[in-house]
Amino acid sequence: MTQEQKVKKNDFIEILFTGYANDKPFDSNIEEDLKQINPEAKPEKIIIALGQGMLVPGLDNQLEGKEIGREYEIEVPYKEAFGQRDRTLIKTIPLKSFTEQKVNPQPGMVFTLDNSLVKIIAVSGARVITDFNNPLAGKDLKYKITIVRKVTDAKEKSEALLKTFLRITPEFEVKDEKVVIKGPKIFEGVINMYKDKFRELIGKELVFEEKKEEKKLEEKLEENK
Repeated sequence: MTQEQKVKKNDFIEILFTGYANDKPFDSNIEEDLKQINPEAKPEKIIIALGQGMLVPGLDNQLEGKEIGREYEIEVPYKEAFGQRDRTLIKTIPLKSFTEQKVNPQPGMVFTLDNSLVKIIAVSGARVITDFNNPLAGKDLKYKITIVRKVTDAKEKSEALLKTFLRITPEFEVKDEKVVIKGPKIFEGVINMYKDKFRELIGKELVFEEKKEEKKLEEKLEENK
């Protein structure tokens, strides 16, 4: 077995995986497993930089030294996954906070509130008991995972980092020793925060170029009169 067939920290790798809690899949990018979770969902290609926190810690750590192309089953205790459940995250919220948003809360409902997932535990009179814990908090997990390949293309690496850091993929291009991000001025401060990480992981300089928004069509037409 050569070193090229094993993966190490900071390698960019493409993975196929399914995560299980209580023997039921909760996340996957393998089509037949994903359909068990959501029949309408489409699997996505996932590329991560190993050891950079793009996976839960217990899985991230255990992938180092694994072979490309081999399927593994990896168990991750809750302390190395989504942590222990926190009782302080069980909160009582006035019912009117929901009804003002035209939401009729019912026990078991899960939705996003204040940028966090929240589950409705109970509705009692004018009070709603909610749980802001991650749904997987306190649960031991198991992953079925295959490392498909090592990723060497700078564009693929850049896209993976941008999706992780920004949650979106802005317009960008790789030019020689630079990765040039194009977008509105508001992007600049955020992008500058990740210059060191791009240099460390990809060996290229992260550069921002402001892209002024095109004038609206009606403004252009007015100018041409």
